[in-house]
Amino acid sequence: MLQRNLFIAFFRSGMLGFGGGPSTIPLVHKEVVSTFKWMDDDEFSDVLALGNTLPGPIATKMAGYIGYRVGGVAGMLNAVLATALPTVILMILLLSTLNAYKDEAWVRGMSQAVLPVVAVMLLTLTWDFSKKSSQSFGVIKTVLLMATALVLMEVLHLHPGILIGVLLLWAVLYKPRRKSDQKGMPS
Repeated sequence: MLQRNLFIAFFRSGMLGFGGGPSTIPLVHKEVVSTFKWMDDDEFSDVLALGNTLPGPIATKMAGYIGYRVGGVAGMLNAVLATALPTVILMILLLSTLNAYKDEAWVRGMSQAVLPVVAVMLLTLTWDFSKKSSQSFGVIKTVLLMATALVLMEVLHLHPGILIGVLLLWAVLYKPRRKSDQKGMPS
């Protein structure tokens, strides 16, 4: 039953995630966190952060890790196969169809309509993560970190993997003071 559910979750995400790996992330989140409850939001965001630092397609990295965590080696192979299989099937079918009708207006319109849909899906996921971060970290700190990350990546062209690595290192080394620790400290 578990292996079947793993296959269904990642096959469904792979089948509906048109536009590449990033477009499947909200779908994988829905399956893993909401539908099957194999992880909570914090664990999923850790997997996403780790997956973004490694080379290769994000969808298969996440499928491999989540599949392994939930179902061992068989789960890993199952989830990766379920993620890749829809892509192979759909690529063959879709490219054959698109090639046959590439000059039609409806094909051009469909191709242009995909981008805003993927953008909304990614913005929704970002909004959910920022709300949860604001609750645990505070609104001001969350907004400052988001703005800093945006400037570092878009203006200074810092690779997201480096930024995530620095943030993980900071999270490991940073230990916030408790109020009981601050009582004896001079002001």
